[in-house]
Amino acid sequence: MMPLNLADPGQEYTILKVSGPAEVRQHLADLGFVPGGTATVINVLGGNVIIKVKESRVALGEDLVRRIFV
Repeated sequence: MMPLNLADPGQEYTILKVSGPAEVRQHLADLGFVPGGTATVINVLGGNVIIKVKESRVALGEDLVRRIFV
């Protein structure tokens, strides 16, 4: 298990765990980051990471991406 910010771009991963306070976990769940779902890192731009999740592309700051484990 590793945080999503260490994942290789272009490879699809299964989300195993989302950590952090309840409001952060709920925000990420609302965006589609739920255990059992899939996520693909598209690109890393500065401190932001573009991720494909549930047929959408989402840009998250590195602090949030570190809370998603694959």
